Amino acid sequence: MGFWQIFSDLSWAISGLMAAWMIYDTWHVQQQYDESFLMSSREGAEELTQKEAGK
Repeated sequence: MGFWQIFSDLSWAISGLMAAWMIYDTWHVQQQYDESFLMSSREGAEELTQKEAGK
């Protein structure tokens, strides 16, 4: 087995671990937080408030 074959196999293993981690994290977050909280967005609220105050 050459270097590139070992490198390729190791890359696939790392990819599999990352996919498993993302699936676990998705499940874990869904258990901790309500969907309405996850779907709410406060991004840009501060900038919008500053623009309205500056008018």
